[in-house]
Amino acid sequence: METKKIGFIGAGNMASALIGGLIASDDVSPENILVSDINDAHLNEMEVKFGVRTSCDNTQCVAKADVLVICVKPQLMSTICREIANTVQENQPLIISVAAGITTKSMANWLGEKTAIVRAMPNTPALIQTGAAGLYANTEVSVEQKDTAENILRAVGVVLWVTDEKEMNHVTALSGSGPAYLFKVMEAMENAAIELGLAKDTAHVLTLQTALGAAKLAMESSESLIHLREKVTSPGGTTEMGLEAMQDAGIDDMFKKVLKAASDRAEELSTEFGEK
Repeated sequence: METKKIGFIGAGNMASALIGGLIASDDVSPENILVSDINDAHLNEMEVKFGVRTSCDNTQCVAKADVLVICVKPQLMSTICREIANTVQENQPLIISVAAGITTKSMANWLGEKTAIVRAMPNTPALIQTGAAGLYANTEVSVEQKDTAENILRAVGVVLWVTDEKEMNHVTALSGSGPAYLFKVMEAMENAAIELGLAKDTAHVLTLQTALGAAKLAMESSESLIHLREKVTSPGGTTEMGLEAMQDAGIDDMFKKVLKAASDRAEELSTEFGEK
């Protein structure tokens, strides 16, 4: 990918994460990355931090790109896609969108029916190259373009493809929104430990290290999550009592509701901000 020119529309956190990952992995040189945004401060930050080229003109970004990554909110997708449609048809870049809920069909209606589009749902740990991303490609995307999209997202974490676009809403609910849920769980654990009597700093460090260690152990183990849980649950011990309290509180049903609510909202976004 070293010779490919990659354009980014939107200079927020996700664009910054992807650009940082690509440069750190030596997959793309800064001079082959162009970023456009309406916010001059964001563009200046990109120039200073990464040495990339910037522009306030989205169409200029599209005209020079082999791959165009659109990193804007769902409610802006229609306006931006219609604005760049003619240039997209002239240049035919691969489009990668990270907008939750916006379908490839809506984007193709705005950009042109023969446009190669990949939907991506990365998450915020991409900022430290430990993200998780789900990808879906429409029928216009070639094998080579799929490899390109995968390489871009793999620069900041794990990449998995789905074959049914509806699954992207579930990916959004699980890994896209998931960090916030885990932050909430960690926050609750920390607060409960403080209430028991631990010092705030002690509770904070132990909570974060416990979450990190558990995730790392699970990631590096070939055993199932159920088996890993059972291995640290001694009959009649403290862990078993804690887990029974979690079950009594209805943790499984709670997370079913959490993920369904997020998935349903992703579906609503496709109706609210997608092609009417």
